[in-house]
This record gives sequence, C-alpha cells and structure tokens, in this order.
Amino acid sequence: MTVVETRVSNSRFLAAVTAASSATAAHDFIRERRAADPDAVHHVYAFRAGYGPSVVEGMSDDGEPSGTSGPPTLAVLRGSGIGDVVLVTTRYFGGTKLGTGGLVAAYTAAAKAALAATPTELKVERIDCRISVPYPLLQRVQLLLREAEARMIDESFGDGVELRFRIARARQETLAASLRDLSSGRISIEIVD
Repeated sequence: MTVVETRVSNSRFLAAVTAASSATAAHDFIRERRAADPDAVHHVYAFRAGYGPSVVEGMSDDGEPSGTSGPPTLAVLRGSGIGDVVLVTTRYFGGTKLGTGGLVAAYTAAAKAALAATPTELKVERIDCRISVPYPLLQRVQLLLREAEARMIDESFGDGVELRFRIARARQETLAASLRDLSSGRISIEIVD
C-alpha cells in the first residue's frame, strides 16, 4: 500500500493505493481505510479490477458534491493504464470550502500523486509446463529456460530429468521451437493444467 498526503486550503487529502484483483478485494480495502481514519469527513474511492472486457469499475463521491471526486479519481485510474487497483482518498476538512472546480482539482491531484508514488509491475499471463530432458542435454536446456525467463517449480531425476516450470504464455512457442531444435524433436513442452 502507498499513502500520499496532499493539502489544499487547509484540507488534508490522504490518497491510499493498493492492488485489488476483484471488486470484493477493492471493497475490503475501502472498509479498511474507513476504519483506519474514522474521524475523516470523506472517503472517496475508485477502483478498476479485472482484465480486458471483464474489467469491473466502481467509484463513490462519499458525500462530496456529485461528480466532484469519484469520477475524477476514476478518470485518473483509467488514464494511468494501471489495472487491478483501488484508490481511496480520505479528506480531513480544513474549514475552507473548495467549490466544485477546487474539489475536482484537489481529488485529481491527490490521485495522481498517489499513483506516481506507487510501484507497479507488468502483469504477464503465465502457464505451467513440463518437459522430459535426457541428461546429456540438461545444461543446455537449463540455459534455454533461463533465457526464456522460466521460473522453475520442480525437478525430478530418474532415467532422465523431468522439469516443471512457469513461463510467460507469449514465450512458450519460441521456447518449444528452441527445445525441438536442440533435441532433434525429442523434447516437447506439455502444458500442465
């Protein structure tokens, strides 16, 4: 979780961001933030969970004038290109009314500051695979797996070596071709469900 504080006309805005792979996870985080700052006036939120056409979005102005906080926060999330994320901006009122434009600007700035401070990682679809390798080819196969950035899961030694690994789906075909070339067609990748 990343929390960034901004101030506008004596109001404090605490924008908290974390990963949320589902609407349920997003709502759990929203409840946590409400519980962490029960004296705050507003807990504005927006989230985007899922991938492609199955993205679920949600937002709330949480008592701020309609359209001044939730929609701008969601617009920042959409524009960031970040998915599976929830952002809650907690506002402590400072005594000065900001007006509609001031609220939009304040919540937008808080959301942008929080996302800028949040580390991200590329989400890559990975698959589990298995191969059987003759001992004489083991070192060269291990080198190919490292080059393909495969993550080893298990190794079993017997008549040959059975290797289980995870690999980015986009790299699986290239690795399969390299293994076929190396082994004259004796090594093929089996995708494990």
